[in-house]
Parts: sequence; C-alpha cells; structure tokens
Amino acid sequence: MSNTGPSYGLSAAVSRKLQGKRDGEQENQALGWIYSILGERPPNAPYDDILRDGQVLCKFANKISPGICPRINTGPGQFKLMENIAAFQDACKKLGVRETDVFQTVDLWERRNVSQVTNCLSALGSVLQRTHPHLPQFGPRVSEENKRDFTEEQLRAGKDVISLQYGSNQGANQSGQNFGNSRHM
Repeated sequence: MSNTGPSYGLSAAVSRKLQGKRDGEQENQALGWIYSILGERPPNAPYDDILRDGQVLCKFANKISPGICPRINTGPGQFKLMENIAAFQDACKKLGVRETDVFQTVDLWERRNVSQVTNCLSALGSVLQRTHPHLPQFGPRVSEENKRDFTEEQLRAGKDVISLQYGSNQGANQSGQNFGNSRHM
C-alpha cells in the first residue's frame, strides 16, 4: 500500500469488502491472456505486483495497437511509473472501453481496488473480440443488435394477448397486499 497506516472501523470494512471481490482464477486468466498476446511466459509473482508499475500493461497495449502508449517509463520514480498506468488507461479508452469501466490509477498503484483492474481488462477483452477478432479472447462477448421487423398484422395480434403481468385468475394477483393500510388492533 502507500504510506497509510492500518485502517479501522468503516475504512477497514470497506477494505475487506474490496479485497473480497478479488477472484484469483479470473486474475490468472487475465495474466494468461495478456502474456499470450505478448508472446511471453508470465512471471511467477503476484498479479498486482506484475501489473503495478504499468510497464506490462503498456507493452500489452502497444502489442494490440502499435504506438498507442508512446513511451514506457522504466525509471525508479513512482510518478513516472504511475504515468505508465495513466497511458494504459488512455489506451483503453482509445480502443473503445467505456470510461466507467476503466480503473483509477490508485486502484492499481496503491492496490486499493485490484478487482476493478481485472474488470477493466475484461471490458477491454470484450471490446477486442469485436474489433480485433484474431486475438485470443478474454471476457464476456458483447451482444450485437438483433433488430426485428414485424408486420402490422403481427403487431395487431400482439395487442390482443393479455400478459400474466396484468394479473389473472391463474397467476399472480394483488390479493392480500395492504400497502398503505394501518394495522388495526
């Protein structure tokens, strides 16, 4: 972590909840996917340690789209390494990942929400399945539009069908519900 001390109370509860969201199997799949595209063998180190400096992420983005991360910093300064993470985040957005799916720099650098990093990689994998189908797949497949054209006759016939959502003698109805009634004693 960063230069913060131990957390207590609500901070500790939030930290435990975020750590509980991590899925080791999905993290291993993400690393395998990254290194299969890089054409290298993944190192035997923890997931967040491998990705923390952003160098692997930038190399990965450059392999997908050459030059999308113009410079990969390797120096000892933490701000230079955090720039790598920011460059990868920009690359994700350029490749089509929604802004809401991209993690924050501190999520990875300070290991605050590593599961969000995995979610971002999964979102990137989903986008790449559509834009770069020749690459190995990771993440759920994005659904495609399935537009249907109904004739006027079919639309009229559909208006005569009574859905069970409206209530019936056979299915769900509103008997026994007493919203707004007070309890009489």
